[in-house]
Amino acid sequence: MAKKQPSDLFDLSLAPSKGYTAKDIEVLEGLEPVRRRPGMYIGGTDVAALHHLAAEIIDNAMDEAVAGHASFIEIELTGDDTLAVRDNGRGIPVDPHPKFKNKSALEVIMTTLHAGGKFGGSAYKTSGGLHGVGSSVVNALSEWMDIEVARDKRCWMMRFERGKSAGKLKEMGTASWRGTKVTFKPDQQIFGKEAHFSPARLYRMAKSKAYLFRGVEIRWSCEEDLIKDDTPAEDKLVFPGGLTDYLASEVGGTATVTTRTFFGRTENDNGAVEWALTWAPAVDPFLLSFCNTIPTPQGGTHEQGLRNAVTRALRAHGERTNNRKTSLITPDDVMASACAMLSVFIREPEFQGQTKDKLSSPEAQKLVEGILRDHFEHWLAESPLEADKLFDFVVDRAEERLKRRQEKEVSRKAATRKLRLPGKLADCTRDEAEGTELFLVEGDSAGGSAKQARDRNTQAILPLRGKILNVASASSGKLQQNQELSDLMQALGCGAGSKYREEDLRYERIIVMTDADVDGAHIASLLLTFFYREMPALIEGGHLFLAMPPLYRLNHGGTTIYARDDADKEKLLKSAFKSNAKVEVSRFKGLGEMMPAQLKETTMKRGTRTLVKVELAESERERTETMVEKLMGKKPELRFQFIQENAAFATDVDV
Repeated sequence: MAKKQPSDLFDLSLAPSKGYTAKDIEVLEGLEPVRRRPGMYIGGTDVAALHHLAAEIIDNAMDEAVAGHASFIEIELTGDDTLAVRDNGRGIPVDPHPKFKNKSALEVIMTTLHAGGKFGGSAYKTSGGLHGVGSSVVNALSEWMDIEVARDKRCWMMRFERGKSAGKLKEMGTASWRGTKVTFKPDQQIFGKEAHFSPARLYRMAKSKAYLFRGVEIRWSCEEDLIKDDTPAEDKLVFPGGLTDYLASEVGGTATVTTRTFFGRTENDNGAVEWALTWAPAVDPFLLSFCNTIPTPQGGTHEQGLRNAVTRALRAHGERTNNRKTSLITPDDVMASACAMLSVFIREPEFQGQTKDKLSSPEAQKLVEGILRDHFEHWLAESPLEADKLFDFVVDRAEERLKRRQEKEVSRKAATRKLRLPGKLADCTRDEAEGTELFLVEGDSAGGSAKQARDRNTQAILPLRGKILNVASASSGKLQQNQELSDLMQALGCGAGSKYREEDLRYERIIVMTDADVDGAHIASLLLTFFYREMPALIEGGHLFLAMPPLYRLNHGGTTIYARDDADKEKLLKSAFKSNAKVEVSRFKGLGEMMPAQLKETTMKRGTRTLVKVELAESERERTETMVEKLMGKKPELRFQFIQENAAFATDVDV
């Protein structure tokens, strides 16, 4: 075979070089990259990212406290979205930087990425800040920032605007205090005019920091006009019990498996670990973890260390007592009803992503596992009766897990008979959940069309009778008695609330398929409310979808086109047909009015249908909960208020 020449491989005529020269190469200096691409540094420009700015400044103050140089932190929020954070630590150095003779260390820190005192390990043994990135990023994304520093009984001040120095470092005279005060206002050019600091969110942040470091007092203050709930305008937050107090506040007076809480704090040359752990079956299990006071909501290596330590210590107890069921226990069984707090302090932690949601430092797992296993084995040995009680509780969880696995292996036909839905649920033939879909349809008429239109191998149909119960305004007793929702939960097979089990979900996709009219939208809203309140994990797992059936059929000269709604119909009439064409327009009264072939082609067939995936945005959790409570909750006056506020946006439609 002849060797190809370069001209055979590349058509050089397609890539002229004269249009792309050195002048097209842009060099961003200083903090301009942060303003151009804020998402690379704080994860976005939404409300969550806005509060990330506050977290960075508070974390820098906490680093001073953790290092033993500060005993209190003041946090003050004012009405123009200005946040001030002050500590009584050492104060940012203000002397000239040896590398930048004409700039103070303070200016270098605030205007240069990767400049700070957290690299060498001498200034801070452990730290939670972004290693010199945090303060400068906040500065870059602020409309303005004022820094006040008190050192050696003298006070200095410097102002910055959008990341750049607005003047020289000024000496203000004698100081009666020491430390650093950072006051800043987030830039509306970055976050928009609608993004504001939430007093409740900042207060929770401050409270969690006080729990995490029992040696610091956090002084909170906020203008009363900004507060919309029970958040205090002023408070002093100090918790001598640390994570034990934190766990008690989360669990409350709920009954626990053991009367004692497993807690402690240990420090060695590799770092420090503090923990608090109990088992409360009536509470949704949780594990809140932190590294150098930074929340790690996605967990990481330190959480894995805790899971391993507790599991291995409990297995060791079972082996000492010659219990034959010891081998059944897995970490998931041990943590199934656990409520835990974990805080680690290590040098130079490594995180996945700039926003530090997940810890990836391998040494953290080794540190936590080594410390906790030894302490937990001693804790179990101190009270054999309680140790046996906990062991039996975990074994019960293991046996339940194995029982569920056996039930899942039963054929779908047997499972359908068990669900007592032979006349309603038209199940698919595939045994495994992967690739299967459950369509929730409105009424038997639509159910009949859907059953004929479906792919019997992978698509199941469950007709629902009319409008289901509104779970946002109904009592738990009514929910349990509602036959439609009971049938739905049985068909899904995964449980609800704290008993939800992802591995038992019988279908990969749950598709809400209602009529493309107002009544259909109402039924879809009721179903979405049910899943949001009772099975949020199903939504978070990416299993919930909305089908998008057409409302109109447009027919002319053998050409048939479907329109989703009125706006789509008008658009298609203008673009898809000639202006003088007499187009026959048919409006579907419901899914039951559609021929099975039409329903299949437009709404159910992969490749030709349109599905909308339902997601829960983490940054919109508070707003979502507020809207669900307002529109679907028990207070009709809130719905009336919403209608009044939005009536101007309503338009008349042909029905």
